[in-house]
Amino acid sequence: MPHPTKLKRLQTLIWVLIFGGLMALVFGLSLQRYRPEAGMVFIVGGALIALIGAVLILVRARLKSTE
Repeated sequence: MPHPTKLKRLQTLIWVLIFGGLMALVFGLSLQRYRPEAGMVFIVGGALIALIGAVLILVRARLKSTE
């Protein structure tokens, strides 16, 4: 059973990954017009980072707090 402060850190990490990944994805979409290769790297990378954040939500849901 993780400590509540560790759960808080995990929640913060989850949202940083999700929003950071989505920002990278949107940046890649806007960059794709001028540099298609670089844009695709940002799109795929951002999508993967956001997906990792979504998976961590499932992990967080299975953890129980020690409160």
